[in-house]
Amino acid sequence: MQILKTPVSSTYEIKQSKFIAHLVPYKLFDATLQRLRAEHPKGRHFVTAFRFLNDHMQVVEGSSDDGEPKGTSGKPSLAVLAGHELIDAAVIIVRYFGGTKLGTGGLVRAYTQAVSDAVALAELTEYIPQEKAAFTCGYSAVSQVEYLLTESGVTEVEKAFEATTVLWHVWGGDEALETFFARAGRLVERLEDGK
Repeated sequence: MQILKTPVSSTYEIKQSKFIAHLVPYKLFDATLQRLRAEHPKGRHFVTAFRFLNDHMQVVEGSSDDGEPKGTSGKPSLAVLAGHELIDAAVIIVRYFGGTKLGTGGLVRAYTQAVSDAVALAELTEYIPQEKAAFTCGYSAVSQVEYLLTESGVTEVEKAFEATTVLWHVWGGDEALETFFARAGRLVERLEDGK
C-alpha cells in the first residue's frame, strides 16, 4: 500500500471538456472539496473518490458521480486509486463541459486518464502502519528524548508537562518505536497500552 506525501493536481482535456484532478491526502478531502467548489463556480461536476484505513485497519472506499451518468466517473476514478494501492487518499475531479458529449465510454476513459495523470505526478511512499506508545521522562531528559525520537524516525509526537514529569504520546512504525525505546533505556518509563 502507498500513501501520498503532498497534494498534486493535473488537467486533462478532450473535445473542449476539461478535467482537473486534485489528488490529496484523505484528511484534506472535505476542506479541498469546499475550496474547489468556491474556486470553480462554473465547474459542471465535482466527481470524487477516496480510500482510507479505519481503526480496524480495513480499507474504506467511496465515490460520487456528482451528476455524471451512473458508473462513468466516480467508480473509474476509485479504480485508479485502488490500482495503485493508494490509501488515505482522495481525488476530486472538477469537470468543465466543452459542449461535445463524450458518451459513457468516453467519460470512463477521460476520468480514468485524469486521475492517472495526477497519480503519475504524485510523490508516493510506502505505507507503514502507525503504532501508538506513551511514556514519561524527567524534565532534564526532554532534549535528549526529542533527539532520540528524531534519530529513530518517530515524527508524530505530543507532550504534556506535568508536575514532576513529562508525559509523551508518540506514533510511529513498530521498528522506529522499538529502536527508540532500546536507545532511550532508563531515560524513559514506558506506559502500558499507549495510555
